[in-house]
Amino acid sequence: MKLIIFGSTGNIGRQLVLQSLQSGHSVTAFARSKEKLDDIEHSNLTVYEGDVFDFSAVIKSIKGHDVVLCALGAGRKGNLRSQGTYNIIKAMEKTGVRRLICQTTLGAGDSKGNLNFFWKYIMFGWLLKEALLDHELQEKFIKESNLDWTIVRPGAFVKGKATGKYKHGFAPNDRSVKLKISMPDVALFMLMQLSEKEYLKQTPALSY
Repeated sequence: MKLIIFGSTGNIGRQLVLQSLQSGHSVTAFARSKEKLDDIEHSNLTVYEGDVFDFSAVIKSIKGHDVVLCALGAGRKGNLRSQGTYNIIKAMEKTGVRRLICQTTLGAGDSKGNLNFFWKYIMFGWLLKEALLDHELQEKFIKESNLDWTIVRPGAFVKGKATGKYKHGFAPNDRSVKLKISMPDVALFMLMQLSEKEYLKQTPALSY
């Protein structure tokens, strides 16, 4: 497939680029700084330098692709996730690209019920409150679109390998999950959605 990845230089985006190339896909990595991907050399990789806030750049980059993968990150503050995703959605609607797979976070929407006290009240209630609000607005824009979307909600990122041994799509009141997942496993699960329809217009949570 012809894939375009937004947030391609971040923790999850970089894994998406590497695993997509390993699987034989043609990949466009949308990045503000091309230099951050200089260490990845592959005949199927194109790096498009642009700003996700620049709608003209977003629409030019998306045209002609089969699937958009979004792993935008912005630290604790800012509206990069929501407003960047809004531009991506509008560009997809204009260019006729319908499939969107987007990474948000466990704790958004009804998945708050999966969180323990620390994550619910200290992390997302205080330290990462603005980031959570940005993710929730991001999800709102996606759900209001007419795209074929899947929103993936992973737990906290940890280092590790792609194992494929994780829980996904669990109930929002499931408190048995560990609230963590390796970055390669997040990318692996997102790329599995290229061929699977189980989570079309769904918000599967992801954790060990």
